[in-house]
Amino acid sequence: MHKPEPAAYQQLYSRYIKLVDQQPVLETLENLKTSTYNLFSNLTDEQANHAYGPGKWTVKEVAGHLIDCERTFAYRAMAFSRGQQELPGFNENVYAELSNANNRTIQNLAAELKTLREANLYMLRAMTPEQIEMRGIANGMPQQVNTLVYIIAGHEVHHLNILKERYGI
Repeated sequence: MHKPEPAAYQQLYSRYIKLVDQQPVLETLENLKTSTYNLFSNLTDEQANHAYGPGKWTVKEVAGHLIDCERTFAYRAMAFSRGQQELPGFNENVYAELSNANNRTIQNLAAELKTLREANLYMLRAMTPEQIEMRGIANGMPQQVNTLVYIIAGHEVHHLNILKERYGI
């Protein structure tokens, strides 16, 4: 899978895509599966329930957000690779509010994210080169399957950086 050119995606996704290094993106996703799982599953309850400011997400909600976004972007990739032309957007803040993440353990959230990633890697590895290049519209914006895979990886790195910088994790 090749790294998408800037002309192939909307500017708002550039902050995620630029965070994906030069190793193959599926290898990046595989490495993140393990490192993110280890990070979350080794947190204490106090760390997992921490929010760095009023109105900010707890670490558990960040984990839930990563799950929601991975599931959404992977579904888009699958749908577009199967010929679906258009999908709706989603409101990440509403999803986080209704996720029930704060009533779960961080270890449970970590296991769900790891399992979801494993399933998505099976799906992505089975796609043909033609499917990887397919496009659709999500949230009113054109998107390509290849770009969605890079967004999944970069989005996770983005939030891991925030966890380090603002949450001290």
